[in-house]
Amino acid sequence: MPLDLIVTYGWYLSIIPVAILLWASVVVVGGNEIALIERRWFGKKMPQGRVVALGNEVGIQARTLGPGLHFLIPFIYKATKSFFTEILDNEIGMIESVDGQSIPAGRIFASVAADHNSFQDGEAFIRNGGQKGPQIEVLAPGKYRINPYLFKITKGTVTEIKDFEIGMVESVDGEAIPEGKIFAQAVSGHSSFQNGDAFIKNGGQKGPQIEIIPPGSYRINPYLFKVTKSSATQIKEGEIGLVESSDGAAIPAGRIFAQVVGGHNSFQDGEAFILNGGQKGPQIEILPPGMYRIHPNLFKITSAKAVVIGKGEVGTVTAQDGAPIQMGRLLAQSVAGHSNYENGDAFLKNGGQKGPQIDVLLPGTYRINLNLFVVQVAPAVVIEANKVGLVTALDGVPLPEREYVACPITGHNDYQDGSAFLTRQGQRGPQLDVLRPGTYYINPSMFSVAQDDVAVIERGQVGVIVSNVGEDPTDEMKHRIGSSQVDALAEEGKERYVVPKGFRGIQEEVAGPGRYYLNRRAFMAYIIDTTNITIDWDDQEGTRFDQLMVISKDGFPIQVSVKVVIRVRPDQAPYMVAKVGSIDNLIQHVIHPMIDSSFRNQASTASAMNFLQSRSEEQLKAENRARTDLERYHVECVSVLICQIRLPEDLMQTQTKRIIAEQQQEMYKMEQRSQAERTEMEKMRATADQQPTLVASEIAVQVAAQKKTEMITLAEGAAEAKALEGTGEGKRLTAIGDGEASKIAAIGEATAQAYNKQQQAIGEEAIKQIKIVELIASAIEAGHIKIVPDVLVTGGGHAADGLMGMLTKLLPDVDLSALTKSALPLSLGSAADRTKP
Repeated sequence: MPLDLIVTYGWYLSIIPVAILLWASVVVVGGNEIALIERRWFGKKMPQGRVVALGNEVGIQARTLGPGLHFLIPFIYKATKSFFTEILDNEIGMIESVDGQSIPAGRIFASVAADHNSFQDGEAFIRNGGQKGPQIEVLAPGKYRINPYLFKITKGTVTEIKDFEIGMVESVDGEAIPEGKIFAQAVSGHSSFQNGDAFIKNGGQKGPQIEIIPPGSYRINPYLFKVTKSSATQIKEGEIGLVESSDGAAIPAGRIFAQVVGGHNSFQDGEAFILNGGQKGPQIEILPPGMYRIHPNLFKITSAKAVVIGKGEVGTVTAQDGAPIQMGRLLAQSVAGHSNYENGDAFLKNGGQKGPQIDVLLPGTYRINLNLFVVQVAPAVVIEANKVGLVTALDGVPLPEREYVACPITGHNDYQDGSAFLTRQGQRGPQLDVLRPGTYYINPSMFSVAQDDVAVIERGQVGVIVSNVGEDPTDEMKHRIGSSQVDALAEEGKERYVVPKGFRGIQEEVAGPGRYYLNRRAFMAYIIDTTNITIDWDDQEGTRFDQLMVISKDGFPIQVSVKVVIRVRPDQAPYMVAKVGSIDNLIQHVIHPMIDSSFRNQASTASAMNFLQSRSEEQLKAENRARTDLERYHVECVSVLICQIRLPEDLMQTQTKRIIAEQQQEMYKMEQRSQAERTEMEKMRATADQQPTLVASEIAVQVAAQKKTEMITLAEGAAEAKALEGTGEGKRLTAIGDGEASKIAAIGEATAQAYNKQQQAIGEEAIKQIKIVELIASAIEAGHIKIVPDVLVTGGGHAADGLMGMLTKLLPDVDLSALTKSALPLSLGSAADRTKP
């Protein structure tokens, strides 16, 4: 083989190992990879206790190779590829180192080493004193070239606190909490527990933390801090939050509630509460409606209804804490600045006292600490129409001896301001001032109110007022008044005197008609009628007194019904009250005994019949005596009337029989005279009843005679007429005429003579009646007249007048007067002829 060929082959053979060595020395790391290096030969031995090699030490190296082309000596180094550590957005990386220095005794987490570039420089971690074990630092979201052999990575989620939530933190490492404390003190710089190293370095304490985490997302090491979520404290409308602290300074002895400290932002800054001296236990401050981020383990929040005082109600308050009430007082003194007990701190600082309070709550809504103040709701005092409120104070200055009613004071606003009442030295007991109709917000623990009717004085009445308050009458006044009042003696007591206004006793000035809001404890009103008052003694139902029973002189019991009318003049009413007290007493104890005695005395001096018969005299005597007796009582007697006197039945029967016998005798005499007159009257009545028959008979006789005469006269006239017929035919007509004239004359003369005779025989009235009878006969015959009339009415006058009246109605078209006159001869119408015999 040629030499050059051998050289060529030798060259190639020498290149192949070099190429193989070079190929083995190249390490290509991808873009998302890292390479772990292990030194196998030719290096130092790692120190005792080390796990990861540094520099030229044999073993797995702390350093890693990043993405790119790297050259390593084969057989000395071995590269193992691994991927990047990736922490997502909602994750954190928790790290535990498998090598490093030992964690100091009592510590759980390793101290933070510098310049290790988020654990990506393992050698810097080891060289700078990185400690073996769980690390305080965490990895934020991102990609990291971390040696997985040196650091064990555990992924966790980001701590998220939502709205209306809070995060409570408990540290598992740090300094010990001081003895007596429950919560660790707050430290700065830890950025809401996201910087555990700052927390430890700044003295963070192991255990429950006083700080809380507000809503948000936090990268908190869950191995170092245990986070518990809780709802935020919400106080609704119409509610309050009562707070009790579980940590803080001790409440001073004798106090129940913790003092108020500032700067805690409604208990949301627990550290400020503790640092500013907040005390453990129930707090005075309350939470109004709203949303609060309060540590629930530090502060216990209890929701309670706000105090609502409705319309027509009043709230009474009892404080559970404060200074003691002064000896002898029932209610605590009023203090300013507590804003209707809503500011409990101001109440205590201003000297508020423990126990029932004198101030009350008016209608409204109040945010009051119900642990500090107990509120009771009571109805307001309502005085109705026509009523008056009588007030009794349960607290105040003692009432002076001998006084019935407390001295009035002003400025208490109708007892609604109890503090002003006490400040102005209001006296305990019944009060003089009264409450008129209306609504009053009065503390029932301070004042009791009773309702009474108003004093109503009607028209015709006056009110006599008896005052239990005022000055006592002087001796001079008593002497003067005593001399002006009948029987008003000093020993009867000062209330028996009629005194001027402002003095104790019966007031001389009366009250006229109207409504008066009188305090009956201080003033008694006697209503006196000034109009006439009637008092009856009878047996009627509803009368006050029964009939008077008296005995007459002759021993007969007599029942007397009496009516007495009295009157009290307005100016005399006070003196009447001073005498007897009231109208009822006057009637019952004065007038009734007086009238009874008066009539007994009068009846005993007269017999029963004389007492009855002298009624007017007895009435006058009783009236005069009553008037005289009542004048002593300042009462006017208007009249005394005897209404009825009842004697015994036996006595009345005897008297009645005697009077009846006398009356019967008189009656018999009168009846005898009456019968005699009646006999004469009946006789005349019988004659009058037969008069028409007698007249008719006489008329019939006269008519018959008259007809006879008429016939004779007619016959003679006929004879003379025939005698004249013989006169010549030539004179026939004349003769006939003369004859007819003579005939008519004869007939007329005969008729006249007949009527004259009839008139002389029966009279003109009888002739009229005959003519009427003839006319009636003709009318009946013609059917113009009903024989039986429907109604017959008779009256005075002659019978002919009655017949003429009837015929006038029956024959309205006939002139009866003319007809009767024409039937009579002209001589009948002459007054001279009518007067002839």
